[in-house]
Amino acid sequence: MSPTDQLTWAVIGAGPTGLAAARALQRHELPWAGYEAASGVGGLWDISSPRSTVYESAHLISSRTTTEFAEFPMETSVADYPDHRALKRYFDAYADHFGLRTGFAFDTEVTRVEPSGTEWLVTSTGPEGTTTRRHAGVLIANGTLAEPAVPTFEGSFDGEVLHTSRYKSARTFADQRVLIIGAGNSGCDIAVDAVHHAASVDLSVRRGYYFVPKYMLGKPSDTLNQGKPMPRRIKQALDSRLLRLFTGDPVKFGFPKPDYKIYESHPVVNSLVLHHVGHGDIDVRGDVARFEGHDVLFKDGTRGTYDTVVLATGYHLHYPFVDPAHLNWTGPGSGTSPDLHLNIFPGVRGHEATRNLFVLGMVEASGLGWQGRYEQAELVAGYLAARGEAPERAEALDAAIAGPRPDLTAGYRYLGLERMSYYVNKDAYRTAVREASAALRTEVTA
Repeated sequence: MSPTDQLTWAVIGAGPTGLAAARALQRHELPWAGYEAASGVGGLWDISSPRSTVYESAHLISSRTTTEFAEFPMETSVADYPDHRALKRYFDAYADHFGLRTGFAFDTEVTRVEPSGTEWLVTSTGPEGTTTRRHAGVLIANGTLAEPAVPTFEGSFDGEVLHTSRYKSARTFADQRVLIIGAGNSGCDIAVDAVHHAASVDLSVRRGYYFVPKYMLGKPSDTLNQGKPMPRRIKQALDSRLLRLFTGDPVKFGFPKPDYKIYESHPVVNSLVLHHVGHGDIDVRGDVARFEGHDVLFKDGTRGTYDTVVLATGYHLHYPFVDPAHLNWTGPGSGTSPDLHLNIFPGVRGHEATRNLFVLGMVEASGLGWQGRYEQAELVAGYLAARGEAPERAEALDAAIAGPRPDLTAGYRYLGLERMSYYVNKDAYRTAVREASAALRTEVTA
């Protein structure tokens, strides 16, 4: 056994993806050691963590059965769309059931990850101070919703400006005139929260959206099409018509007409925002042109007066502890994402150490769920196991990593946005990952 084989594999993060990574390594009997900056598991779903970006009213936007880990289903008593409290309990139970908690160093922040030959040095700061440990390699699983994307605007605003990452409770909007910039899922959730406390709520949008209700025909809407995938054009045409039947035409509510087809950007799973717009609780405004004191001028020539502006403008990918070059990446805020095979493997030519560096969770797709992230982790663990047990299979994957990237879009033309640069089609992606895992298959323990 080589020295590298005796070293642990570092897992950065103890949220859903980090737990999946630890569990997959455990199943393949690969030694691992985890790092987590918070005091426990759950990642952003632990609202008590200073790093959490969830808010009091946060629930899943995908349903329980399409999101849970397959080998550890949630209790049937859990709501179709669980809140953050139920999810924190779920991740605690998952970690305890599989004995993962003791493998993590909590309250320990990774500050640097750098190669040393083919191995990796991980520097962290925690209860024992700053330490550097040598690992066989690193599985980065610190999530995609930690670094706020904060745009700049002309002029200055004299009220409060906060990003959704700082938002916790709608009570802070009591008697405030609120403008929310951005109508993605968080923006619409917060707008619906705010109408119960604020003096007024406006929603500034740049483009049109497709609004999907959480329930159709009495069932969670994402459970209705779980069979064989429909061809893209048929699915887009059919689902567009269904949405018009269930939610109406958002243009009639004042939203711009989408300049893209459904599923070419992540849909907004929230029909309550249309309800409140229809009742006059929320006004839809155009794109922001500039700030002037407490006034906001919009590009359509109108203006409004506000006390608080909420930036529902998303997040940048954030891997501050590793040189972006090791990830085939120009860096955060560049409008791009790391160029990784299957959104996992850097395989940077000329850098042998990147054969032992992996990114998990850098993937978005409607309906992928945590099981989709677990399948990523299973692929990595299977690859590492195959190196020792079936090296020719691992070498075949190495060749694929070095080759052209597979098409994971299933023909969908995703918007050219940073958050869509790591978006995939669920069915195309899971098929590719499962096929790669099957090609590596070796027996694992239960």
